[in-house]
Amino acid sequence: MADKNDRWPENATGKFFVDRTCIACDACCIVAPDNFKMHELDGHAFLSKQPASPQEEDQCKEAMEGCPVEAIGNNAE
Repeated sequence: MADKNDRWPENATGKFFVDRTCIACDACCIVAPDNFKMHELDGHAFLSKQPASPQEEDQCKEAMEGCPVEAIGNNAE
């Protein structure tokens, strides 16, 4: 489970986030490309934009559920 106290500082403010256990597999960026990005220098994913629609919310949840190391968190859950 992702730790909100260990989240990357690049994450957009809000309930979804990526923590430092990210292994840069890029899966979240494929599932929710409007919301997740890869940090070019450090090589980790981060939430670049909180979901702004039900579709984006569903994609972020799918990314969270599919993360192989559970590095994506949701403060609402």
